[in-house]
Amino acid sequence: MFGLVGWLLYWLLTLFILVMIGRMIVDWAVTFQARGDWVWKVRRVTHGVTEPVLAPVRKVLPPVRLGGFGLDLAFTLVFIAALILRSVVS
Repeated sequence: MFGLVGWLLYWLLTLFILVMIGRMIVDWAVTFQARGDWVWKVRRVTHGVTEPVLAPVRKVLPPVRLGGFGLDLAFTLVFIAALILRSVVS
């Protein structure tokens, strides 16, 4: 439908979604006290890519505290929005 621009946007959104999944896994690893330099390097990369998108959303939609942990609604909203946008572009 969108030609080359749509194809490029589709793949950029796919990569962004994969990085967000990577961020989620690495954040869980840090929560469970994973050891190793690689965890912090991967965390730095995933946060560097996703935080510019998540930070403005987080200002409007802050994390919800559930007992001892917080549920990041901004992450969930951006993740779902990226999935929807990718399906619209394809």
